[in-house]
Amino acid sequence: MKYVVCYSGGHSSALAAVETVIRHGRKDTILLNHDISSKVEDEDVKRFKTELADYLEVPIVYANRESFGTDTPLSLCRQMGRIRFKAGNSICTYYLKTEPFYRWLKENYPVGCREISDKITLVYGFDASERQRIARRQKHLLSKGYLSEYPLADKGNRLKISDIREMGIRLPETYGVARHANCKGCLKAGKQHWYMVYCLWPDIFREAVWTEEILGYKIIRGYFLRELEPMFACMKEEGIMPGDSECSAVFWARVRHVLGIRYNVTGKEE
Repeated sequence: MKYVVCYSGGHSSALAAVETVIRHGRKDTILLNHDISSKVEDEDVKRFKTELADYLEVPIVYANRESFGTDTPLSLCRQMGRIRFKAGNSICTYYLKTEPFYRWLKENYPVGCREISDKITLVYGFDASERQRIARRQKHLLSKGYLSEYPLADKGNRLKISDIREMGIRLPETYGVARHANCKGCLKAGKQHWYMVYCLWPDIFREAVWTEEILGYKIIRGYFLRELEPMFACMKEEGIMPGDSECSAVFWARVRHVLGIRYNVTGKEE
């Protein structure tokens, strides 16, 4: 049995990779990653993925979109003419991750109709606080013919490693301002993340505004990014530090306090 870790470059999937190697051994562990353009995936995330894989002595296996080097989330949206599918799923997630993932499974570990693979188990970095997410993923994967494991949710059988830094490996620099290692300009994120994009990656913010104008679709439900620009500009002028690692309610309470009555959290002047 091979254990395929869905190796995203984030801290949780890194911990899942360590646990998998300890439980099942290097020879039976596969680190499966979907490489993404360095325009949106920080180079230090790529460094982190490679450094941990080298430490574990397990090579990274890639399941990539053919044009991943040039196709960014925003360029894909323009190609497809929308931001997300009708069901609410993001265009970028499907074309950069989901589609290459199932193509890789079909090519390397195919299963017949109503069969369950006895050759691989898929491993995810979901933890004990994500029981509903785990249940949904298990059900979905079983319908596709694959078993799955969630070692971070199995508290009774885990080692004491809770932070990759205990192994002498630096986390990606993005964790200094964010809770995750997602793309710069995540299409599933909210105002707090997009304020960070506005401040730290203005070229991506301008491209996002332009993309919304071309398509007529909103990235953040309820309003266009250009409607938030005046508030973002005022926040930046007042010295509000960008980042989405802080609790959203606390962050926006601080924004309201600093800006007074000038703007509410929707970006509209009061």
